[in-house]
Parts: sequence; C-alpha cells; structure tokens
Amino acid sequence: MHLMTGKDAVGGGLRERKKRATRAALAEAAVRLAAEHGADQVTVEAISAAAGVSVRTFFNYFDSRDDAFVVVDADASERVRQAFLAAPPELPPLEALRDALAAELREAERQHELWSLHARVLRSAPHLLVRNLGAQMADESGLAEAIARRIRAADDTDDAGRAGGPDAGAPPEGGAGRAAPGLYPRLLAAVAGTAVRVSVQHWCERPDVSYADVFREVFDLLAAGLPAPAR
Repeated sequence: MHLMTGKDAVGGGLRERKKRATRAALAEAAVRLAAEHGADQVTVEAISAAAGVSVRTFFNYFDSRDDAFVVVDADASERVRQAFLAAPPELPPLEALRDALAAELREAERQHELWSLHARVLRSAPHLLVRNLGAQMADESGLAEAIARRIRAADDTDDAGRAGGPDAGAPPEGGAGRAAPGLYPRLLAAVAGTAVRVSVQHWCERPDVSYADVFREVFDLLAAGLPAPAR
C-alpha cells in the first residue's frame, strides 16, 4: 500500500485521496443501486445523485455507466504491481505476490456486504460479468509483465559480475525488442487472479470466517503444491 509522506498528506496526496474517495463513493452507489433495482434500471444520474456529485463529475471517473459496476478500483492493479516490484529481492515470486495482494485486500473484510452485493450484481447481469472478465484479463497481463520484470532483474543481479553489468541481457522496456512475459509469469499471474477470486467467493459465502484467514489458506495451499486434502 502507498504510504503518505507529510508532503503527500497536505499536497498532491490529499488531492489523490479525495479523488479516490469520490470514485469509491460512485462505485459503491452504483453497486448498491444495481443490487436493489437491477443494473439495467440504474442511470448515471441516479448514481451521481446517490454519491452526491454531478453527472459531469461521474464522467471524470468513468467512461460509461457500466464501468461503475465493473471497475470498482481502477488503481488497485497498479498498486499491486508496484508493491510486488518493491518487495525484498530475496522473497520468491509467489510470496512477494501474496504479500502485495494481502496489503491491497486488507480493507476487504470491512466491506463484506459491498463485496457480496458486487458479486450478486455481476452474476445477475451477464454483460457485466463479461466486462469484468475482460478487466481481469487485462490486469493479469499487466501483472505477468511485472513478474517477468522482477525475474529479469534478479537474473541480471546474479549475472552482473560475469555479464558485464546490471543491465546486461535485459530487453528494452518497449518496442520490438520487448520480451514476452513467458510461461511462468503468465501462469503465476493467472493463478494469483484465480486465488483472489476463489478466496473472495468462499468468504462471501462464509461470513463467519475471516477473509485474511481464507486468503492465507489459499496461498498456503498453492505454496505447498495443492496437496490433496486429508481424509
């Protein structure tokens, strides 16, 4: 999670927090209205009024009405990627990713009702479920690139003495020479996305359990290689 410095808190950081709060209020209003009336019956005007902002402000945050139902926090994926890349280099990729996701999802338990409503809205509107899947795939692709970048950085550090420096062998950041993420980063990104989805679904169906405990158990199972449950 991003930690505010004193300068952040009184400057750009305060403005960013206010923007995030407005976006969150719009997304929450959209989900609650859709859960009550059905997504197709909810207008941008109704969402804006429920959040206490103008329609013009709504379109400062979302390109369309449906985005408010699907993209609850557009910055979350970037925060996860940055936390993952900033994790201690000695952590294996799975552990670094677990910690980055856990930090981002720490507030989830306080919003159990909203997460459950959001899941219900997606299940009741197939076109929103498809849009949500598309957003997840885009996030997964970006995460795979971050995983590949971290692995390349570790390899470059290990090989720096022999290969002539820390940048030896690293592909360019963009353009035709940019390397594809590779099998391992793609698989790890996909597995992590599935782990989050399954843990949230299980938690929404079991309000008596702690989300942190569910999330931890999911990643413990992955780290152990998914052993068969004891009879």
